[in-house]
Amino acid sequence: MKSDIQIANEAKIQPITDIGSKLGIDSKDLELYGNYKAKVPLNYIDPEKVKKNNLILVSAISPTPAGEGKTTISIGLSQGLNHIGADSSVVLREPSLGPVFGIKGGATGGGMSQVLPMEDINLHFTGDFAAIEKAHNLLAAMIDNAVQHRTLNIDPRTVLWKRVMDMNDRSLRNSIVGLGGRTSGFPRETGFDITAASEIMAILCLAEDFKDLKERIGNIFIGYTFDKKPVYARDLKAHGAMAALLRDAIKPNLVQTLENTPAFIHGGPFANIAQGTNSVIATKMGMSLSDYVVTEAGFGFDLGAEKFFDIKCQSSGLSPKAVVLVATARALKYHGGADLDKVNEPNMEALKAGISNLEKHLENIQAFNVCAVVAINKFATDTDEELEYIKKRTEDRGIKAVVADVWGQGGKGAEDLATEVKTVVDQCENKFKPMYDWEWDIPKKIETVAKNIYGAAAIDYTSRAKADLKKIKELGLDNLPVCIAKTQKSLSDNPKLIGRPKDFVVTVREIELSSGAGFVVPITGKIMRMPGLPKAPSAEKIDVDDDGNISGLF
Repeated sequence: MKSDIQIANEAKIQPITDIGSKLGIDSKDLELYGNYKAKVPLNYIDPEKVKKNNLILVSAISPTPAGEGKTTISIGLSQGLNHIGADSSVVLREPSLGPVFGIKGGATGGGMSQVLPMEDINLHFTGDFAAIEKAHNLLAAMIDNAVQHRTLNIDPRTVLWKRVMDMNDRSLRNSIVGLGGRTSGFPRETGFDITAASEIMAILCLAEDFKDLKERIGNIFIGYTFDKKPVYARDLKAHGAMAALLRDAIKPNLVQTLENTPAFIHGGPFANIAQGTNSVIATKMGMSLSDYVVTEAGFGFDLGAEKFFDIKCQSSGLSPKAVVLVATARALKYHGGADLDKVNEPNMEALKAGISNLEKHLENIQAFNVCAVVAINKFATDTDEELEYIKKRTEDRGIKAVVADVWGQGGKGAEDLATEVKTVVDQCENKFKPMYDWEWDIPKKIETVAKNIYGAAAIDYTSRAKADLKKIKELGLDNLPVCIAKTQKSLSDNPKLIGRPKDFVVTVREIELSSGAGFVVPITGKIMRMPGLPKAPSAEKIDVDDDGNISGLF
């Protein structure tokens, strides 16, 4: 069986100008990064076409180590829509180098449903992550400079802005800066987050244009002065230079699928600390140039998709016509208690126990008043009995389930799925409704999501979280949406509670303010903003030969 990178290397990739021409983009307007990737100027966004064309969100059940294949389904579905004569593009997030070199690997799909050029996308791509990192760290440097010269009377004890880098490096989670005497600054505790967790990343992915980008950057909360006055990035006059560093990064990247259909890849915020979706600009670009746009939200529906609806859609005016929920038999068996090394074995008892996780996510989709289709991502070890059981339990809820083999067959393996999704999109008259009103107070917003989406019985706040609530209210920012940070492994805030847990209490430890991005971040459980490498990282298997050919990426 060929590896993903072998399949990608053997694909017949087309010049990116040819892909652009399929979308009606003049080759002179493409900003080329080599022959196979390009940036598209923002003037190709057409608000009228955005209103008219169709957005399809791909989400999934709660993630498991067995894998669900959400990105692969997204790519395969878009290819499948083109197979049946529907004009479609796929819009995805950019991979982070941390997972690429860590345990997860790349994020460009798999098998016959990939985006190309695979190595470029998984590595440096067009430099967007580097630009975000530099903009973030410029603000960190200007904060420490202001503290050193006492220009704004900033109390360094109140500064929470860390530095970022796009790598998994646990040694940098906590550090002390300013050592070396009076000329090196004031010593203080700080640390590093991974670039995907940067507020700049979240801002870039929610900004509508350059003006909005710069305004959001200026709204970043820095800390307090010694006399308790709030300080924002605009007070440091940092927002102009930071936006200048993001001049090119704000433009979406055009690439192609394995079947030479259009793909936009732009931005990459984490879904358990930020909104977990590609940029608003890339989504609107795709909708301006294609009739059917397939996009995805990170992790399960309870994380990325909830934030997609309650934050991204509310902020940008987007309204998906359908949700495709991805599930696999082996992941559902894992949720039903099967050991990871045995999920490929037939086990109807475990499947029946784990199906409740799928059913809860379907309830959540219906709570947003959006039409749904279940995509059963097929694996060779699945039995007919298992697949039929999943289809029946899904269809008992009035939702169609379709088996798709996008890894093995690409768009051809998604034709049935694409046909059903197109039918649902064309016929569904539902309009999504958000889970809460932004004007509600923060505790009510948290409670609404935790009880309705997660299934929690109650919410508990630590003393620090209560103090954070008070601070946010005093700043007049309690009308922001909530971007709840929790584990992706469970509907609850406890990663050990798989399946469909009930009667649990969600504990909010603290509430961070991302005033530039335009949301607050209630943090539950142990959320890691700077991951570490595993004992045997993926980096050990990656190599390059004497001719520059890369191997080991997956």
